[in-house]
Amino acid sequence: MLHIILYAIVPIVVVMLAGFISGKKGIFNGDDSKKFNKVVLDYALPAALFVSIVQADREMLARDLKLSIVSLVVIMVCFMAVYFIYRYCFKKNTGADAAVSALISGSPTIGFLGFAVLEPIFGTNPSVALVVAIVGIVVNAVGIPVGLSLLNASLDGTQAAAAGKNESAWKPVIHALEQPVAWAPILAVILVLLGLKWPDWASPSFDLIAKANASMAVFSAGITLSSVKIVINWQALLGSILKLIVMPALALIAGLLWHMDPLNIKMLVVACALPPAFSGIIIADEYNTYVATGTSSLTLSVILFIGFCPLWIWITDMALKAF
Repeated sequence: MLHIILYAIVPIVVVMLAGFISGKKGIFNGDDSKKFNKVVLDYALPAALFVSIVQADREMLARDLKLSIVSLVVIMVCFMAVYFIYRYCFKKNTGADAAVSALISGSPTIGFLGFAVLEPIFGTNPSVALVVAIVGIVVNAVGIPVGLSLLNASLDGTQAAAAGKNESAWKPVIHALEQPVAWAPILAVILVLLGLKWPDWASPSFDLIAKANASMAVFSAGITLSSVKIVINWQALLGSILKLIVMPALALIAGLLWHMDPLNIKMLVVACALPPAFSGIIIADEYNTYVATGTSSLTLSVILFIGFCPLWIWITDMALKAF
């Protein structure tokens, strides 16, 4: 447990704190953070996913079929649960508020912190990359399009027109699949299924940009947190509970019931216990909807994750021994 805290959690806290301090001192600002995020989402993360997955084989992909199904079911069940809870249990919330809540608390920030957390704990190997890729595809190619569709559907004509966001239901889906973070892992899986071997000489070029993924993502998260005002209320607290407790618990139960590979169960539980998706905050800011509470929930979850990450690893180990 101490090893996990020292080698997986502490580095994240240190780098995030460095980003937070640089933001407070004015060395970097919100615009810089958005540029860093773009490098991560459009270059570093897709490269990391691609080069890691192409090193896998067909047998590994077949073994991870259960992982794909469980990831999709667990994340989307939690996603829609968050939407309905925030839509109908809090009377002042609009459909747009509920949609943004789902995009934040109903999705793990796998793109930004996936490799940064999982690799120090489970090592650098194709299995880690597949978990990050599968959860990332669910979040980016399913969760975000669904959330944006719900968000656009809830906006009245005046607000939608003013924001310029009156889109068709399919446009968010197409837009999500056009992003490198979505199609890069899919392309890598196709190459593996076709039995096409990735040349060894090509990997270093991808590795070089991929190594920037974790550090830049965590540093950028610190800058983002430095620029927002934190207001803790019941909605922010509930969002943290749903994200840090309910989602990983469902992942653990589903993994045990489906007799998944023990290592995949542990990695999926940790992935589902990650803080809320930073992409949800970006969308909230773009639509000027639910920004303060959403950001507060994200900040609270990042702080609590320091304790919940080793706790869920311990709980998962105990559950695997019991079953």
